[in-house]
Formats: sequence, structure tokens, C-alpha cells
Amino acid sequence: MLLLPGLVWAQGGADEQIRQAVDRHLNDALLREAKRQGWQGARLRHDTSLPASAARLPRCNQPLQVRDAGGNSSLLERQRLTVSCPQSDGWTLEVTSQPSVWLPAVHAQGIIERGQTLGRDDLRLEPINIGKAQRGYFNRLEEVQGMAAKRRIRAGQTLTPSLLTQPLAVKRGQPVKIVASHDGIEASTNGEALGDGQPGEVIRVRNVRSGKVIDAQVVEEGVVTSTF
Repeated sequence: MLLLPGLVWAQGGADEQIRQAVDRHLNDALLREAKRQGWQGARLRHDTSLPASAARLPRCNQPLQVRDAGGNSSLLERQRLTVSCPQSDGWTLEVTSQPSVWLPAVHAQGIIERGQTLGRDDLRLEPINIGKAQRGYFNRLEEVQGMAAKRRIRAGQTLTPSLLTQPLAVKRGQPVKIVASHDGIEASTNGEALGDGQPGEVIRVRNVRSGKVIDAQVVEEGVVTSTF
């Protein structure tokens, strides 16, 4: 759901009328961008600056026209807008506005330890100004559930892509199945992982039966492979 501030037609001078028109223009832009980006729960705030001459302009009897004047490539950038009164004795004015878009972002509910797989109870949503989220963010809980922490995350910290990874398939100290193959012959034995690993990574593994330590490639959860 997209939340936008309510708009009420101003009864004051042209300056209030201009602010109302800018509100509508930027809110419409947010609706389009939210649909394109798949944002959920977006809210727009903006600080509009009018020149002093705006207070001396007469109210326009027709709906004001607003168009972009600065070729802005992003809604998060400072906007330069041209506002026009289209009646025969109308006027044109340039204004600037700095929007800020606030979205619910995923935060750590409590301390998350390195390697911990994230569940629903580890997470909460809090609004952030995405224009200041230089390291990125996640807008939905389901985007991060099941992922693992690359390092310790403090309570209340905004979760960013650099903090998370796919969950470890093998953890240090975990019992693993060692599968070995040679000339079409396959055998398996029990081992102990001496390091953490994702599928495709090579870790050190101790053969429980022989005590020998080997390099083995992680295949999937709890399974590594080696050749002999």
C-alpha cells in the first residue's frame, strides 16, 4: 500500500496554490516510481522553495500546470520545476523542491551472530530515507529470510546486501558426508568440517575413520566431495 499525504485545496494566495500543485506533481511521480520499483509502503516528503515573487502573484482561476525544468533523472534528486497559470493573463514561475522518499526497510530485531540464518523473528520493518541509504536496503522481510549474516549485526541495524549471504551449506565442526569417486567407483565416509563453506567452495575436512585431513569441495548441505 502506498501512503501519500492528504491534499486540501488551498484558499490563500498563489503561493499556497503553487505548493498544492507541486505536491500533486511529486506525489504522482512517486506513484509511478513506486509501481516501477515495486516499493511497498512508500511515503513522500519534500521541502519546496518558492521565490519571494510567488507571494505577489494573483491566484490562478485554472488548474496550474507543472513540468520538470531540470531534466531530473531520479525522484531522489533536487527537483527544478516550472509552474504555469494557463489563463490569458497568467504567469510562469520556477521553483525547487527536495523530495525524500521513506520506505519500510528490514532491520535486525536483536543481535544477529555471524553465520546465523535469519528467520522472521530476527527481523522488523522500520522506515528509512532511501536517499541516504547509500549501501542499499531491503524493502520486504521475505527478501532476507533464510539468508545468513556475513558478520555480527547489531540490534536495530539496517540490513544491507553487503551484510548478508546465502546460508552456509557446511559449518566448522559439523559432521559431513565425504563422497569420493575415481574411475567410476564411488565411496563415502564420515568426516568433520574444519571450516565453513558454500556450495562450490573448497574447505579442509578431517576423515573421522583415518584422521587424515583433506581438501574437499562443498556439494550441498552436509555433503563434500573429494577424489582419490
